[in-house]
Amino acid sequence: MKCPCESGLEYSLCCQAYHAKPGTAPTAEALMRSRYAAYVLGEIDYLLATTHPTERQPDLAAGYRSTAESIQWMGLEVVSTFQGGKNDKIGKVEFKASYVQAGQRAIHHEKSRFKRHAGQWYYLDGVIDDQAL
Repeated sequence: MKCPCESGLEYSLCCQAYHAKPGTAPTAEALMRSRYAAYVLGEIDYLLATTHPTERQPDLAAGYRSTAESIQWMGLEVVSTFQGGKNDKIGKVEFKASYVQAGQRAIHHEKSRFKRHAGQWYYLDGVIDDQAL
């Protein structure tokens, strides 16, 4: 099966390795793509493991689960990246993810921030500008 992150690679050659071993995504963009694939595939534990430790609220798992169960993700477009490379400490990735929820099509447009902690990339937070279609 093709990887949901839309890299063009097979899942087994792409995000599956990151899902099997959280903390191994080499760049902020790779982490963002693997998190998108995790939403598509319902990999809640991966989403939790790759959220920055300072952002892990008690209800985070329930929020991730609710999103994964209520949304059908349709596609991903990476708009831009800033830093987030193998030697950077911070990174930003802007992306658009199309989805269907309760029969309505929309686009999740986010400018995400990522930060290295103990040598691994983590999702920190993001500014969201969702758009109904």
